[in-house]
Amino acid sequence: MSFLKSEQLPDDPNRLPPARRRRARRLLTPLNADERADFASRIALRAWPSFDFFLFSLIAGAILSLGLLLDQAALLLLGAVLGPLMAPLIGVALGTVLGSISYFLRNLLAFAIGSLLVFALGWAAGMASRYLAPFWQPSDLTLAYQNAQLSWANFLALALGAILTTVAMVQRERASALPSVLLVYELYLPLTIAGFGLSSGASHLWPDGLVIYLIHLAWGTLLGALTLAILGFRPLTLFGYTLGAALTMLGVVLLIGLSGAGAVVGGQVALPTPIPTATYTITPTLTPTSTPLPPTATSSPTLTLTPSLTPTETPTITPTPLYALVRTRGGTGALLRDLPGGVIIGSYFDGTLMVVLPGSMDVEGVVWVRVRAPDGKEGWIVQSLLATATPAPNW
Repeated sequence: MSFLKSEQLPDDPNRLPPARRRRARRLLTPLNADERADFASRIALRAWPSFDFFLFSLIAGAILSLGLLLDQAALLLLGAVLGPLMAPLIGVALGTVLGSISYFLRNLLAFAIGSLLVFALGWAAGMASRYLAPFWQPSDLTLAYQNAQLSWANFLALALGAILTTVAMVQRERASALPSVLLVYELYLPLTIAGFGLSSGASHLWPDGLVIYLIHLAWGTLLGALTLAILGFRPLTLFGYTLGAALTMLGVVLLIGLSGAGAVVGGQVALPTPIPTATYTITPTLTPTSTPLPPTATSSPTLTLTPSLTPTETPTITPTPLYALVRTRGGTGALLRDLPGGVIIGSYFDGTLMVVLPGSMDVEGVVWVRVRAPDGKEGWIVQSLLATATPAPNW
């Protein structure tokens, strides 16, 4: 097939306006306009979620939930490794830089469905922990509490995962799933923790985990969009610039919350609970002493000593309350339950001062004691997780 000399090829780089030609030269992707369009289409096709994304989201959510129940780091890592390629997240970033609102919303909806499946599995695991409590002693949820707090280390892992996954999807026909493991861990794990905390009633897991998930989602999308911009993709419409600016502002606001200012910190959401310090005061005790009375002389020739009774003060003995500090191996903290092995009603870090109340119970070889926490909650805690601040018999 031959073209007339007067016929102009569509998007011919030699006939583009000067501004578009300069922009094409700055692209790291193919310079020809047709090639760029075809290249963007292929990237969009790779980022489109498939059935495998939802299937492996279910698998990852199930393993992450089991890891939280058993408090096993190996299971959490396995859940992240078996998680899906987080292509829809890169698709959301691609829709941002290309300015395609329909493509942006479709990828966002697909990612929301996968996230909802993970959240539902975490919720089911939390319900299971409540119903199994009378028959099986659950773990102390140490890993859940550690990952339900804002951490710069987790943010760094999220940034590496978003950048490397984006680069891998752009430069390779078949993207490597290895960098995506970091995204699965930093996005799906907090979401699983949020669902677990909502149904189990464990404090500081809901809504803390959900807040961390939203922060990581916003920054993952923003970093993916910035990486695509560096690789040569630029917003082609006003929507692309507007959405990119909105994501940037959202990321900055959430970063302020991460740094320790704003409503997130003011409400103590996703932040460690302040640990009260024990203050020991010395109370002086009154020791009664007997003072002898001097003899009195009488006018009679015979001197007789008349004994007089001096009332003595009898001190009232007030029982000293027994205090104990939460002290666990490895500094994992302890859980407060309404009954021995019952529902979790609070969680406290090492160093928290507890008032030990009368009453203890031995359940299957585990001694439980009744305590009152600094926030006024009363419940039961394993005796081996406490260290007395005052001497106590048989402790």
